[in-house]
Amino acid sequence: MHTGPARAYLIPALLLAGTILLYAQDWETATTLNGVDLTGLSAAAKTHALHAMRTEDCSCGCGMKIAECRVKDPSCAFSRGMAASLVESVKKGKSEAAAIADARESKFGHRAPPKLLDDPVAIPTLGSPVMGPANARITLVEFSDFQCPYCSKAVERINAILKAYPNDVKLIFKQYPLDSHPQARISAQAALAAHQQGKFWPLHDVMFANRPSLSRKSILAWAGEIGMDMKRFEADMDSEAMKKAVVRDMADGDKAGVEGTPTVFINGQRFNGELAMDSVRPVIDAELKRVAAAKK
Repeated sequence: MHTGPARAYLIPALLLAGTILLYAQDWETATTLNGVDLTGLSAAAKTHALHAMRTEDCSCGCGMKIAECRVKDPSCAFSRGMAASLVESVKKGKSEAAAIADARESKFGHRAPPKLLDDPVAIPTLGSPVMGPANARITLVEFSDFQCPYCSKAVERINAILKAYPNDVKLIFKQYPLDSHPQARISAQAALAAHQQGKFWPLHDVMFANRPSLSRKSILAWAGEIGMDMKRFEADMDSEAMKKAVVRDMADGDKAGVEGTPTVFINGQRFNGELAMDSVRPVIDAELKRVAAAKK
């Protein structure tokens, strides 16, 4: 019986399963949490605070508990704010139930429903990758992260919008790699390096299609497959110019109020709804009427 390959696959699989299990349980057992200051609490008070964070829902709508959200989404302002409120209440000697009530009543304890479209803001787009007609009446600006699972899902939805409005909508892509995604920054630099050779969208598509496999090695392999000048591509990808371009895009996003990815602006107005066609179509149709009326 030939067992060598089976063992070779079994051991990494067991290690991976163990890592996943450890990660899943971590927030339920961790005694420290990202961005949560527990200093000054007695051992009993710390136990109460942690228990509250493991049992109370995060208000951001992610479906996770506060502690779970702090572990899995450390950039979430709502779990961080609720955790701070909980700890402060426990420090004051309040019971666990009272501390939870205070967190719910804090400004982080509830998420007010946003307007479907925010007020318009100016977003620099000169030189950014564009898809669609130059004279389109609707411009979508997307701030995205190549390692973000939600951004990956958004690709199909945005493509559907472009297909539904082939003469009226264009897409401009802006980089917004999140610190929590270790391969996002190099992917953003690679995408802009591909843009230098007119191949942004082919690399965009292959990186999103293979998001779980993102790495420098895989990106270089894909770049070769889509026919790029590899010497130029690798030099551009690692250049200060590409690094600064990514930082500029992120700064543009921060100024525009981007808080996560993907974030889409419709003619400069941040869209706060679902990217599903049923949600987007009425907004685009209304914007087309508005633009037509403004021209008249």
